[in-house]
Amino acid sequence: MYEAAEIGKGVFWVGAIDWDIREFHGYTTNRGTTYNAYLIKGEKTALVDTVKAAFFPEMISRIKSIQDPKKIDYLIMNHLEMDHSGAIPSFKELAPNAQIVATDYGSKGLLKHFPHDWPVQEVKTGHELSLGGKTLKFLEAYMLHWPDSMFTYLLEDSILFSNDGFGQHYASFQRFDDDDGHFEGIMEEAAKYFANILMPLAPLIPPLLKKVEKMRIPIEIIAPSHGIIWRSHTNHIINSYVEWSTGVAQDRVLIIYDTMWGSTETMAKAISEGLGKARVEHKLLRLRTNHYSDVVREILTSKIVVIGSPTINEGIFPSVAQLLSYLKGLHPLKKKGVAFGSYGWGGEAIEAINSEMRASGIEVVEPGLGVVYVPMNRDIEACLQLGERIASLLNN
Repeated sequence: MYEAAEIGKGVFWVGAIDWDIREFHGYTTNRGTTYNAYLIKGEKTALVDTVKAAFFPEMISRIKSIQDPKKIDYLIMNHLEMDHSGAIPSFKELAPNAQIVATDYGSKGLLKHFPHDWPVQEVKTGHELSLGGKTLKFLEAYMLHWPDSMFTYLLEDSILFSNDGFGQHYASFQRFDDDDGHFEGIMEEAAKYFANILMPLAPLIPPLLKKVEKMRIPIEIIAPSHGIIWRSHTNHIINSYVEWSTGVAQDRVLIIYDTMWGSTETMAKAISEGLGKARVEHKLLRLRTNHYSDVVREILTSKIVVIGSPTINEGIFPSVAQLLSYLKGLHPLKKKGVAFGSYGWGGEAIEAINSEMRASGIEVVEPGLGVVYVPMNRDIEACLQLGERIASLLNN
């Protein structure tokens, strides 16, 4: 029923498309996703990664459109996470002689996921595996984003099988970045994936890319394990990773807030007016109508975040607290932050926001602006002036 898609001479995509998934690792996947597996045929045959367990029949159907799965010689396990390894037990039942190839961490982790007696061939950076006419070269990608992560490079075809690196949650019947016709949407999902999965590991990415550079391997195709395969925009996505992992961002401000009776929202709009007067690019995001995983994608490419909350129960409004808690695990790079909000008597949310931003690695550049109950004219003016000060920070 399902057909493989040839992405290079003797190289086939044999993965699965998950059109319906709308949540992954706690963030929204509104465009679905794919679980990409790849079959490489030389004199011997290798399968690079498998798929989520429930999608095993789809993967096997695609493999069968090319050859008998029982005749696969190697299973390259680039990453142990269940959306890639979940189908391994079913695959090994069908192809018991397929040799599993993984890193040391991958080999040890496999036992923690599946009780088995499968032999594993452990590889390190620089090791090669000849399939006869096709040669695989391995690169350990420690903590991108698990300890076992690995890249596999196909020498003869200049294809980098990057697993979760350079991936996106994006479902499509097309396979390449120049087929789909929705490049902007693909990049949105690539940024969202980076922001929600790889941002806390950003300092590890430039050294890894340096290792790839030192290997002097041309990369014509990047084949990740989620989403679209990069063929026409390989340099673009690599350069984007360089920027995202070093804190390069656009000259823009994000105003992120939630509100109870409208006072904090009034403040947010007044701050926006101040930024607008200074001709600064900015965006308002209310947290009850914007999921925190989408907000984090916007934070990734912005220099200043302005976070507002009313004070409730001597603390931060729940939706704002959720975002700030999430940010502490992500550690966004080179961001400046400002807090604001309304309150009735205590006003504890302002300092609580500042404390949470500092814990996330965000540099707090203003003490914070609070307004008692409903903003009056003088309060609106203070918000406008705050917007103008934030604009001057950005311009400087």
